[in-house]
Amino acid sequence: MFLWFHRLLRGIAFAVALLIGVGIVSTATPAIAGHDHDDALQAVRDGEIRPLAEILNIVRDKLPGEVIRTELERKDGKWIYELRVADREGHLFDVHVDARSGEIKRTKKK
Repeated sequence: MFLWFHRLLRGIAFAVALLIGVGIVSTATPAIAGHDHDDALQAVRDGEIRPLAEILNIVRDKLPGEVIRTELERKDGKWIYELRVADREGHLFDVHVDARSGEIKRTKKK
């Protein structure tokens, strides 16, 4: 019984590592659409945007589920974090958050 359980845990750990490796489960670093990471880092240093960790702390209780993907875009001169959120029933939502203030600008069910 123990050997079966050990193999199961190893399989799960491998699957999670694979998903993180291809970027499906990662929210630590946002993908940056149309910009490189240096632009985003400079925007944080200049106070134009808040780091993703701060944004997630601000909006966590207002989201309809768990964040499964993030992107950072500049639209009409403003930085926007786009969060893909999955609820418990498996519904997906795109949530747009002002990258400076942390204010949720739009939530749209996919």
